Amino acid sequence: MRIVLLGAPGAGKGTVAKLLTEFDGSVQISTGDILRAAVREGSDLGKEAKAYMDRGDLVPDELIMRIMEKRLAEEDCRKGFILDGFPRTIPQAEALKKLLEKLGIRLDFVVNLEVPRDVILDRLTTRRTCSNPDCQAIYNVKSNPPAPGDRCKICGSPVIQRDDETEEAIMNRLETYNLKTAPLIGFYEKEGLLKNILSVSSAEAVKAVTGK
Repeated sequence: MRIVLLGAPGAGKGTVAKLLTEFDGSVQISTGDILRAAVREGSDLGKEAKAYMDRGDLVPDELIMRIMEKRLAEEDCRKGFILDGFPRTIPQAEALKKLLEKLGIRLDFVVNLEVPRDVILDRLTTRRTCSNPDCQAIYNVKSNPPAPGDRCKICGSPVIQRDDETEEAIMNRLETYNLKTAPLIGFYEKEGLLKNILSVSSAEAVKAVTGK
């Protein structure tokens, strides 16, 4: 499948994307992942992106789209891909549409994961992340707690609550999402590609996407 996953912070995009890759071998692609990969590779595009990231600046859309073009042309994308949290804005969506036309790729559909606000707040305020930058395993103090002493089960490093996962920070993130990203729902609805899916459970969301 070739799809875009939309949804507010905490909607479960990453988890749903991972489960979908296991369903049919599609690859999960997020802008964060491809930017980090480009930087690691030390390619010209990666060096250009790193200069922005080191300054704490946003990587411009034009550069993101060049890196995205390179990624979508790779062999593993032939089976399909799941764009996780990208595009984030209408200009990015318009640029992606042009890029896919250039590559001769057609999106199957766009999934909008709908999650009640109270569920999102509960998910994110109870989330903990491994502090080891090479691990960053994610836990939930209710459903998937870390090891005793708030330690990562994988590498043993301390787990932390990220600064952007306090209740105040989450409310700000949701406000930003509503202002900048939510309009994509209307954009893809007009394109005839939108599927709204209630996503309280990742497994149920995957079932709704795949029909199985």
